[in-house]
Amino acid sequence: MTEPATPVIEARKVTKAFGHQVALKGVNLSLAEGEFLALFGPNGAGKTTLMRIIASLMLPTGGTVRVQGEDLNKAATSLRRHIGLISHNPLLYGDLTPDENLQFFARMYDLPQAGEGVAEARIDAVLDLVGLLGRRRDPVRTFSRGMVQRLAIARAILHDPAIMLLDEPYTGLDLQAADMLRSVLQDLAASKRTVILTTHNLEQGLEMCDRAAILNQGRVAWEGPRAGLDLASMKEIYRDVTRPAPKAKRQASNMVRDG
Repeated sequence: MTEPATPVIEARKVTKAFGHQVALKGVNLSLAEGEFLALFGPNGAGKTTLMRIIASLMLPTGGTVRVQGEDLNKAATSLRRHIGLISHNPLLYGDLTPDENLQFFARMYDLPQAGEGVAEARIDAVLDLVGLLGRRRDPVRTFSRGMVQRLAIARAILHDPAIMLLDEPYTGLDLQAADMLRSVLQDLAASKRTVILTTHNLEQGLEMCDRAAILNQGRVAWEGPRAGLDLASMKEIYRDVTRPAPKAKRQASNMVRDG
């Protein structure tokens, strides 16, 4: 009998508190190799916190996260080489040029360096992909928000990661950059990378995902396959699971907890 494949990403009972503020409340999530998950949710739902934990940029307060079968808390450094992250923070150095930024990250990701020419060729390729080859020697601090985000995309895919985490990646992009990002996402989906995309835009999220989930008030409120799910149905589900509970119901719930 064939054993089930080990999930590429597995979060179990993940909690995260910032003082008295609890951002994640027992999140369970599992992705198989090649799955593309669209993670929806309102502001403050905990999406960015969860993505930062999976990217090993933040430790959970409780629970466990395993990436490619390894405990993220114990193997964060080695696992980062397999993860690409696009977030609100571009993770770039403003005083450096695109070339210098990508050379720095190439060393972090252990890409073969100057003598072998692999890193240079890869840097050329990703800068060309995001339309910044002609600005490769200009300081990043002179770039527009959209250009910075395009360079952040180049940084995230530089090492050809098996796992891509995209936290509201369309934020700040102009139309040209948004089209370019859509093309990158299509390539990721076609190449069977494991992808988590967080977005407020239901239509963008449903465009390429295999599965969708809704995070609300720190919990996975809904999860289901993309197959057979149209935009109108998704909007209805989203409204239902994110609708504030009636006041009387909240008071009754509080009484049960207090009792």
